[in-house]
Amino acid sequence: MAERITIKKPDDWHLHVRDGAMLKAVLPFTAAHFGRAICMPNLVPPVVTAKEAVAYHERVRAAIPEGSKFQPLMTSYLTDNTDPNDIEAGFRDGVFTAVKLYPAHATTNSTYGVTDFKKINPVLARMEKIGMPFLIHGEEADPDTDIFDREAVFIERRLQPMLKNFPGLRIVLEHVSSREGVDFVRAHAPQLGATITPYHLMLTRTDWLGYGNRPYMYCMPVIKRREDRDAIRRAATSGETCFFLGTDSAPHPVSRKLNTVGVPGIFNSPVAISLYAQVFAEENALDRLEAFTSLNGPKHYRLPPNTETITLERTGWTAPEEVEVDGPDERALIHRGGETIQWKVVAA
Repeated sequence: MAERITIKKPDDWHLHVRDGAMLKAVLPFTAAHFGRAICMPNLVPPVVTAKEAVAYHERVRAAIPEGSKFQPLMTSYLTDNTDPNDIEAGFRDGVFTAVKLYPAHATTNSTYGVTDFKKINPVLARMEKIGMPFLIHGEEADPDTDIFDREAVFIERRLQPMLKNFPGLRIVLEHVSSREGVDFVRAHAPQLGATITPYHLMLTRTDWLGYGNRPYMYCMPVIKRREDRDAIRRAATSGETCFFLGTDSAPHPVSRKLNTVGVPGIFNSPVAISLYAQVFAEENALDRLEAFTSLNGPKHYRLPPNTETITLERTGWTAPEEVEVDGPDERALIHRGGETIQWKVVAA
């Protein structure tokens, strides 16, 4: 088995970098290993208009380390009242790369999300017309839907009709987390693609809850059964172009993450590419790592791959446990912090 591998520089097609002090603390980890990243718009308040996206883009750019070529790609937070004209103008001006759907109350900072799916049809029709990608947090937020079934129910109730009604709309089911999700994406490619996180590739709900509650593993959509994890691993390492990298790295102050009512989100940017390499090595699929991390995403977004490369080596290193954030007693826990990681980026 290879002990060293060089691939085109990856892109992160699903990333949360927050704002303010947290943005400044966490963005350098992504900029170190990735060429581009789709920056999520679920701030407080959210990034809804092109004008707001321009301002957020400037703040993100200011947090990029000097000398880095990293490119942030901005998104619009879809609401019941989103203006199709603003979306089109933002896309044509290069402000927006995509639009993001959060069903209201489905996850962190989704209060302003969609409550009436009929109201967003004019926006989807416009996006289909201009070739603009549509990103979906695919969970049904109905309180009567079991937390472990939310993705499958969303696919049946919401996503399947969207694909039928807007056959030219390019869609990404983000952080696919279930066997049903994997099978559905595969059956509807290339119109539909999916991002896959490192933690959905590695963890099961038994890891999360089976030996005491580990709140730092709490995310949305939640980690599911071993059968779901194994289906996701097979999809990621299959070489199929509809599956690609999206870390969903989502930092929170530790006080919120470990609170009595904690918030979902796993901050994994410092270790993400190393963990992907570990999974592909375990599945004897290192020859397909570059496609998943660096080629499939740009193909779906109709963008060229990066020309730069990174090199990973099988060598143990210990991930830092946390990152400090400016402010009183602020810090964010790092996924797998304090553990030995098997693969390491040695050149980027």
